[in-house]
Amino acid sequence: MGKKVKKEVEPLPKDVFDPLLIESKTAATVVLMLNSPEEEVLAKACDALYKFASKGDENKVTLLGLGAVEHLYKLISHEDPIVRRNAIMVFGIMASNHDVKKLLRELDVTNSLISQLAPEEDVVIHEFATLCLAHMAVEYTTKVQIFEQGGLEPLIRLLGSPDPDVKKNSVECIYLLVQDFQSRAAVRALNVIPPLLELLKSEYPVIQLLALKTLEVISKDRETRIILGENKGLDCLLKILETNEFSDLHVEALAVLGNCLEDVHTLQLIQQTGGLKKLLSFVGVSAVPDIQKNAAKAITKAAYDSENRKILNEEEVEKCLINLLEIDNDGIKVAASQAISAMCENLASKRAFGLQGIPQLVQLLSSDNDEVKEAAVTALANLTAASPSNASAVAEAEGIEPLVNTLNAQRDGAVANAATVLTNLAMQEPFRINIQSRGVMSALAEPLRSTNSQVQSKAAFAVAAFGCDADARTELRNAGGLQPLVELLHSKNEEVRRNVCWAVMVCASDELTAVELCRLGALDILEEINISTRCKNNFSEAALQKLLDNNLSQKYSQMGYLSPSNIITDGFYDYGQIKRGVKFLSLEELSMQELTDRRAIIFINAKPQEDVLAVEEKAQDSSYEQTILSPSISRKSSREKAGSMVSPMEEKQELSGQRSSLSKSSTREKGLRKGKGKKEEEKMKEVTQIISKVQDEKNLENSHWLPPPDFILLDYINDASKAILPLTTTREQVVALAQFVADKMGGPIERDKLHDFSWELHISEIEFELKCNVVPIGKVKKGTFYHRALLFKVIADRIGIGCSLVRGEYNRAWNEVKLVDDSPQGIAGLLLPPQEYIVDLMFEPGFLMKQGSAEADQYKHI
Repeated sequence: MGKKVKKEVEPLPKDVFDPLLIESKTAATVVLMLNSPEEEVLAKACDALYKFASKGDENKVTLLGLGAVEHLYKLISHEDPIVRRNAIMVFGIMASNHDVKKLLRELDVTNSLISQLAPEEDVVIHEFATLCLAHMAVEYTTKVQIFEQGGLEPLIRLLGSPDPDVKKNSVECIYLLVQDFQSRAAVRALNVIPPLLELLKSEYPVIQLLALKTLEVISKDRETRIILGENKGLDCLLKILETNEFSDLHVEALAVLGNCLEDVHTLQLIQQTGGLKKLLSFVGVSAVPDIQKNAAKAITKAAYDSENRKILNEEEVEKCLINLLEIDNDGIKVAASQAISAMCENLASKRAFGLQGIPQLVQLLSSDNDEVKEAAVTALANLTAASPSNASAVAEAEGIEPLVNTLNAQRDGAVANAATVLTNLAMQEPFRINIQSRGVMSALAEPLRSTNSQVQSKAAFAVAAFGCDADARTELRNAGGLQPLVELLHSKNEEVRRNVCWAVMVCASDELTAVELCRLGALDILEEINISTRCKNNFSEAALQKLLDNNLSQKYSQMGYLSPSNIITDGFYDYGQIKRGVKFLSLEELSMQELTDRRAIIFINAKPQEDVLAVEEKAQDSSYEQTILSPSISRKSSREKAGSMVSPMEEKQELSGQRSSLSKSSTREKGLRKGKGKKEEEKMKEVTQIISKVQDEKNLENSHWLPPPDFILLDYINDASKAILPLTTTREQVVALAQFVADKMGGPIERDKLHDFSWELHISEIEFELKCNVVPIGKVKKGTFYHRALLFKVIADRIGIGCSLVRGEYNRAWNEVKLVDDSPQGIAGLLLPPQEYIVDLMFEPGFLMKQGSAEADQYKHI
């Protein structure tokens, strides 16, 4: 028997690696394993990383730092389904981190993920691929990538997946994608509505909620709403609202329904099925603020259509909205106020709100919440537009005071609409007076300085509404409101510019405001506006005309023409022709200047003597000492006290009064006035005392500067009235007045000896005597064309003779009158049209030259 031999184990081939079981305790090692060629190792490494990343955000950051994302990116397209699945699971978890998402975008991972949504792929791959896409779709750039790479179609298909997680991730991703309008149109074409409505039946509230949110976004498009109606989507929504179990979905369901209500046919359909009544009653009984707010928003959207407003009015939506105003929630109050604004377009609704809702809205004006205040005042603006009864209701609800206060609100919308409501109320005289008494013009000064064009426009419109009252214009002037008003004439906004022109036109109704507007540059700006065909408007032309008509001194200086309707009043002065761009100085500024060699400024001030005597009496009552200033003291005080607005002309008239018996002009004056010299001298001395009193009074009160009176002119007017008014025809009156004026201004002059008529020397003597460039017209005893034409116009205006004043060249000026000629013989009662005549005041005083005739042209030109 042979020896037993032990059988040896057959060794492994030399080129095969012996299996090695490794227990790794660091993520770094596992990340290195992602480079392994072995599928089992890759699968296990991915699984380990998935568990590690699931534990927290810090771990995701760690893996990002170790370069795991780049390795995993290569594995999501791996041949082995398990490796692929596990790699995508890691991506799905890690994509919630912002930095990971950023890197995934750079790697353009979306295309690979979309390819994994194919129907044959594993459900787990679907779940985590859609999860990763949902995380990434938050960013706009990724939305565009998913859309362009055709991701919508597989996502919509997966809405029908049997796995709820896949459904949830897919609908969430679609919800994020449809925020972009391109995707909204695309999902409609891919028939997304049926699967979304199917999701509303899900047992998972989160899926239902996401489906409703997606429907809310896509139902903003009318085409989608039509498809929703065709698929009985409205019934589904109303069913959700009727089911108490779905109370957590009511807000979103109402939002979708609100979009649907924008369409007339949808609203009609809901009304016919009784759904609208149910909806309004549901809002009434609900205690959930978001539901009530969304209901009001739904009504607002629906009310943009006139037919919808009619339907809502039939269902008495006004009661629902008024009840919402009473709820103690600012968001609901805002939404309800906005709905009221929208419903105001319906006249029946406007009347209904006027009877019930206005007091509640007025109360909201005192809210601490600016948004509530803005919404309420906007509603009031719509309610009071073209509705005197509603305007009355606002006033009766004591809304005027809070409205004026709202002009100082923080929000531009509130300020603009407050100005609108006040303007609407101002259409009724009692309310306008009431509003004005509460300082509305002072309150409007600040809105005029706003940078918001809507505020500027409405504030200017309000100024136009209230500026028809003289006290209101004074208030605006004192509040500094004219300067921002004038600055707004530069506005590039057409509506602002138009309303400001209107406001300027209204404010220029009195001389003080017109002069101030001109001083601030309104005239120059309006001239620029009217030159531009793009900028000018009817109001700009009217505003310019009104400014000039109420500032005749500047009008005559610039235009060289005063019409018969331009009545010269006290304070007018002939400055001479002014060039464009040169500042037009006030009479006060001119009177303060030293003597110059420029032509004298002729001014008009025929204040009745009683006015000055009244001031004297007041001065005596105040126990002031009666003093007469000497010329030297007078001149010195005028220089020292320029700030007190004392005119040198006052002292200069005193000077002329004291020296009247010695001056040549006074001698001529006495001769011309036929023996009244002594009386005139006494009168001028009296005037000296009176003006001294006036000066003291003004210094005491620190009042505005006033020009000294011209009593000689006053006598001219009185004498002319007595002599001329009794004449029966206008022609006789014109002739008599022409002779009267010529008599006071040096008499007729022979045409050939015009150059010998030394009127310039005479005027220079007066200027030297007064030591001032400003000369009262009554002092002029040798006057040429422009002196006589001005005096003729002044007296004609006072006694009611219509005439115009026209400036020519080379010191020429003339008056134009319109007279009706007598009827031809044999034709009784024939009324001929008036003919225009030029009045001769120089050569044959009283001679009437027909306009356009040779003698008229010769009179007007050298």
